[in-house]
Parts: sequence; structure tokens; C-alpha cells
Amino acid sequence: MNPILILSVLIAYFGVLILIAWLTSRNADSESFYAGNKQSPWYLVAFGMIGTSLSGVTFISVPGSVGAGGWYYYQLVLGFFIGYFVVAYVLLPLYYKYNLTSIYRYLEFRLGFTAYKWGAGYFILSRTLGATVRLYLVINVLQLFVFDELHIPFWFTTVLIMAMIVIYTLKGGVKTIVWTDTLQTVFMLLALVVCIFSIQESLGWDWSQIWSQLETKDMTKMWSLDPHRKDFFLKHIIGGAFITITMTGLDQEMMQKNISVKTLKDAQKNIVSFSFVLLLVNGLFLFLGGVLYLFAQQNGWEYAPDDVFPSIVRDHLPQGIFIIFIIGLISALFPSVDGAITALTSSFCIDILGFQRREDLSEKQQVRLRQMVHLTFALIFTLLVFFFKWKNDKSIIDLIFVIAGYTYGPLLGLFAFGILTKRKLLDKMVPIVCILSPLICYILDKNSEVIFGGYKFGNEILVINGALTFTMLHLFSKKQTGLVHEDQYQ
Repeated sequence: MNPILILSVLIAYFGVLILIAWLTSRNADSESFYAGNKQSPWYLVAFGMIGTSLSGVTFISVPGSVGAGGWYYYQLVLGFFIGYFVVAYVLLPLYYKYNLTSIYRYLEFRLGFTAYKWGAGYFILSRTLGATVRLYLVINVLQLFVFDELHIPFWFTTVLIMAMIVIYTLKGGVKTIVWTDTLQTVFMLLALVVCIFSIQESLGWDWSQIWSQLETKDMTKMWSLDPHRKDFFLKHIIGGAFITITMTGLDQEMMQKNISVKTLKDAQKNIVSFSFVLLLVNGLFLFLGGVLYLFAQQNGWEYAPDDVFPSIVRDHLPQGIFIIFIIGLISALFPSVDGAITALTSSFCIDILGFQRREDLSEKQQVRLRQMVHLTFALIFTLLVFFFKWKNDKSIIDLIFVIAGYTYGPLLGLFAFGILTKRKLLDKMVPIVCILSPLICYILDKNSEVIFGGYKFGNEILVINGALTFTMLHLFSKKQTGLVHEDQYQ
């Protein structure tokens, strides 16, 4: 394997991204950065969201999960599918009604300033941790399979990749990443399909033989029927729906591109069409995992789950396939990180620094301050990747959903309370509720087998977290005659 050739391909790939960034950001302003001037084509947003939603975690870990869990992950995908319809027909209408740039301002309109700040704060915490875990996973793979052979240290690889992402997102923001994510999704899906066909050819079996072998080896099992298991199908489906509602519908990164579409109707078309495509794409990733394990078993190879895909492609397939794999991996990495850093910058500037309220800052001053925030988040990302490398935790996909369960739960409870009730919160109790609810869930999760006779919580911990937040908010609220917040900020 020629690492110089691979590095040259990556440099050329990055050059294409820079060209797109230059073309899309020539006349960019703050409105372009935050909302793409509300001119993003819905079909490009829908297609680009595939790359953002799947990320490097899906690219590496989902195929690796098939060996032990078959298609159990697809139960979660079915839950995602249900959740997207809630996003499209419950949450998006709210965001368009108030013409929001930051979705957390809905909490201000409905529940007040304290709820707004805590909602935005939990997003910033959640997305920072989640995005850096994804970033770490992919950088680790690139380091192992490319940069170690060039004797380039891990810290330099991390700094280089973060610098690349900053360069093409710093000016254009959403206006740029709508187009770069589209290109990167093309390459990611191309890598997926090419790898499936290449392994099928190496196996020497037709598709019916492959499927028969997968069934024989229990790698197509999809329904987990033991309620005590973490992957019990109802836990996965219900948990998956709420993961989508929170990690997409209540997430500034995912919604920032959706609300950059001109009309609500187009934004809804984007979400619905994307949800159907995601069923197919996740199925292909699981099928890929199956053929990878068949290929490994046929030849007597054994790999750790997160190593099976990159190791087989690097060591046992033609060099051209490995180059395509690396491009696909990078294409899975960049959309999840470029969108995160842009959304975090937007949320911090609008929600924490209050750009939309301040008349003392000129456009030029806002741009300079926004770019400083952008660079600060890039530095935080870099430092957290170093931390994850030091911890060396391989349970990446579980870690991300654990983080989501504890930090998105209060967000779910806050939005649910605003949408489903007409009560007024006691502001001083909001911080207590938002801290206490995740803490109670953590205690329950760690002691569930003792308390509930062997029961293990799965993704439903997110729902419980949100329900606890909602219940406590209701206890610390009172009736009001009208929603006095709603009109005064529009």
C-alpha cells in the first residue's frame, strides 16, 4: 500500500472542498453563515444530511456490529424513521413560524430566558462531546492505516484535519456546507457500494448464496425479543424515535441546514425523503458488515469489530478499493464535524453572546468575533480528541448514545413542556431540574439490574430523562392565561 499516493488523493480531495468553499462564500455575510440566506435547495439538504447523520461512526462501527448482533441495529433505524415524521410535522412548523436562526430561541419565546440558556447550553455540551468522539474514531483509523506508515504523529494528523475543516467552513458556514456535504455524501455512498461489490467478487458467490450464508450464521437476525436486554426491539424502536427527535429535531446542527430551506413545505419534503433513503443506506451498511464477516470467516481471519472493515479493505482488496474506502471515510467524517463546528459557532454567537439583540456590534465586528468563536471550538475539538486518544475507549457508538441520553434528555423535556402545556415556569427552578434529571437517570441506569430484577436500560433512558424533566418542570410551574412570550420577540 502506497501511503504517499493515498496522501496525494486526500490533498486533491481537500482541494475540491476548498474550491467549493471559495465559490459559495464569495459574497457570504452573517446571514449566509447562519442560515444560508434561506436559499438552500431542499433536495441538496436532504442528500447531504445522509452524510451528516451517518458519519464515520456508521461507516466503521455499524458493519462491525453485525458479527455479534446481526441486524439488531436496524430496530434502531426503524425508530429513527418514525422520529423523522415528528420532526417534519411537529418541530419544523414551530421553527418556521418564528423564523428562527437558532432553534433554542423557541424556548425563550415560550418558557423564558433561563430555559432558553439551559437548552442552548445542553446542545453546546452534547454536540461538542458527540462530534469529538466521532472525530476521534475516524482520525484513529486514518492514523493506523495511512499516517503511521508516513511516520506522522497522531497529534499532527488531528491538527491537520481540524485545520482543513476550519479553512472551508470559517467564512461560508451553512451556505458552504450544504454543497460540501452533498459532494461528500456522494463519495461516502460510492465507497459503500464499491466495497460491497468488491468483497462479493472476492467471495466468489452470487447474491443469493451470500444471503443464504448470512441466514445460516445468524447474521440477518433483526428482532431481539428479550425485554431484559438492552437491544430489546421496543427499547430500540422507541429509543430510536426519540433519538431522532432530540438529536435531529432539537439539534441546531441538523436543523440549521433544514431551516436554511426557503419554505416549510420544502423543508418537510427534505426530511421525509431523507428518512426513506436512510432506511436503504443503513440496510446496505449492515449488509456490508455481513459480507465482511463472511469474507473473514472464509479465510480464517479474526478482527475487533471496529477493525474488520478497514483491515479487510486495506490488506485483502486491491489498492484502488482502499483509496476509495479512505475517501469514503473522510467523506463520512467531514460532514459530521463541519456541521457541528458551524452549528456550535452559530449557537454560541446567537444564544450565548446574543448577536441578534446587540446593536453595539457592526457587521464587521460580529464577523471577527464569530471567527474567534469558530477557532476556539476548533481548539476545543482538538484537545478533546487528544483526551479520547488517551482514554482509548473502543465503545464509540455506545458512548455517543450514552452522551445523548444524558444531555439531550433535558432538551426533550423543555421542548415537550413548551409544546404540550400552557403553563409558566418558575425560572429559578429550571437549572435544578436540568441537573437533577440526568443525575437521577444515571443512578437508575447504574443500579437498574438490582432495582428492577435484572433489567438493563437501553436507549429508552433518553425517554425517561425527558419524562423526568417534563414532570419536574410541571411541578415547578403555574397556570397562565396566555403565552405572553410568543409575540414580543418576533
